[in-house]
Amino acid sequence: MTSLPAQLYTTDQVRRIEQRVFSAGTAAATLMQRAGLHTYRILRRRWPKARRVSIVCGPGNNGGDGYVIAALAAKAGLQTQLIQQGEARSMGAQAALSQARKAGAKLIPYHAGALRDTDVVVDALFGIGLTSAPRAPFTEIIAEINSVDAPCLSVDIPSGLLADNGAAAGSLVKADVTATFVGLKIGLFTGRGPDCIGEVLFDDLGVGESVQVETQFASRLSSRWVRTVLPFREASFHKGQAGHLLVVGGGSGMAGAAWLAGAAALRCGAGRVTIACHPTSAPAIGAGSPELMVQSVSGPADLTGLLDQMDAIVVGPGLGRDSWGSALLALVLDKADPSLLDADALNLLSWDRQPVSGSIVTPHPAEAARLLGQPTGDVNADRPRAARAISKALNAVCVLKGSGTLVCSDEEPLLLCDRGNPGMASPGMGDLLSGVIGSLRAQGLSPLQAAGAGTWIHSAAADLAAPVGGAIGLVASDLMPYLRLLRNCPDKADEVSRHSF
Repeated sequence: MTSLPAQLYTTDQVRRIEQRVFSAGTAAATLMQRAGLHTYRILRRRWPKARRVSIVCGPGNNGGDGYVIAALAAKAGLQTQLIQQGEARSMGAQAALSQARKAGAKLIPYHAGALRDTDVVVDALFGIGLTSAPRAPFTEIIAEINSVDAPCLSVDIPSGLLADNGAAAGSLVKADVTATFVGLKIGLFTGRGPDCIGEVLFDDLGVGESVQVETQFASRLSSRWVRTVLPFREASFHKGQAGHLLVVGGGSGMAGAAWLAGAAALRCGAGRVTIACHPTSAPAIGAGSPELMVQSVSGPADLTGLLDQMDAIVVGPGLGRDSWGSALLALVLDKADPSLLDADALNLLSWDRQPVSGSIVTPHPAEAARLLGQPTGDVNADRPRAARAISKALNAVCVLKGSGTLVCSDEEPLLLCDRGNPGMASPGMGDLLSGVIGSLRAQGLSPLQAAGAGTWIHSAAADLAAPVGGAIGLVASDLMPYLRLLRNCPDKADEVSRHSF
């Protein structure tokens, strides 16, 4: 992943880039030849012992890329089976099909079992133009691609995946490698994208300057970006310069959530952290980390005096939705500017959806759905749209958690975190994230900087922790030493990729 560009684009943007290339004198067929050659080279490099290749082509230019690959494979002496589903539409694709047949590629119609005897399957069914769920017979072809005992190389994007949002309404090819071109598509890295892309390899096909004039839709977060925004500390630095964070939460029976947030904040460099919690939770939090300051709060009156002393305020970890939690949230919203709202603070906020200007909100898809007043499925169907809508409605930076977490500040390009792993689907991970982001806000980062850097550090820490025993069974506290490591040395995350576990 580290060798990929940071910039991410939508389908319309990629098409505009291509149109500039065509207007400058490069033919569409030339780009098709380049894409096919690039993919063919990946095939030979990745599976050098492969002798039988099956290439499944749809009717569009994605299929045209497949025909180019077939021609090259057949010329090289590989046993090349070409499965065509739908007549080639463009002149470029038709010419490439003719070349493949002349080279000796065997053209057959699809039938059950057509992919049984092959060493590699090339998926060239659908490209970035897909906007809805595949229908029969494409669904049967996709099912067979996924079931055969052979690796799959997808051309530009796995068939069935929507390039603009990472959704997949129906059948979806699970690729081992995806060779993608011109500009990286955001759908590869969020939603269902990470489930199906395998390893992504990119080539701009020589369009260079035509890409540079297009403002990216989103950017992938990286160790370099994080290192740039993290504050530097001189030798004379003292803890008073690192900010004082207040965590409001830890309701009755939920001490752990507030402790995780507070401990993570310390690991990420906050100078001081105070936990304002329910009286029944105070002993457990204090015993868990003597470095934390714990304030027993029976109600709003006990919290009022703390608010003006803080550089940043996190509300939500273990807050609860009872009268105690509701009253504390109401006080913070009335008397202070909360830096971050999460968990039950978001659930309570969803009742009236009042703006929280300058704050950061960190919903998972179900919380996002409640904030937007729509089904969770609608959020997952278009994660970029949902993040943008929440940011605009609340006038806040939105961190939409999930696979390919998105960080959105209204009209700014999205930030996307392609770190993290399934082990993060465990209790307390969101509380940990709240503490990390809150810590960075207390240290002086802007809301967007803190949300982006905190999200990346949190996910990258999970990737460093996962190889030690595997991703399944990972718990939030396992990340603590890696939070500290990455706060000091973000580049350490580049030593582990998501393909390592």
